[in-house]
Amino acid sequence: MQINLLGKNIALTEAIKDYVLKRVTNLEKLLSNIEEGGGEVKVAFEVGKSTCHHKSGEIFHADCLIKINGKEFYSSADKEDLYQAIDAIKDSLYNEINKNTNRSQTLLYRGA
Repeated sequence: MQINLLGKNIALTEAIKDYVLKRVTNLEKLLSNIEEGGGEVKVAFEVGKSTCHHKSGEIFHADCLIKINGKEFYSSADKEDLYQAIDAIKDSLYNEINKNTNRSQTLLYRGA
């Protein structure tokens, strides 16, 4: 699995890097079966502040794009806390990837 982490208008500290990697590795439970089958997984994660001059409101922005064998899964979130934005993305992507794998298995069983 290849993970690219990018920070915009924010310094990427070790705490932020560790938190993002921990959340992405939670998704690895779903992605490990794909990698064992010879598939390729690329993750592009971007965190940052939406603006530099705002002091309140939804100022932290996080994006994640996961490419799995040509299929793309994307999620983004704006929150007041950076860690909440990262958690929201993880939950959204988990549901989307799980729904896609369940759908393909169901179609296989039905013979479609």
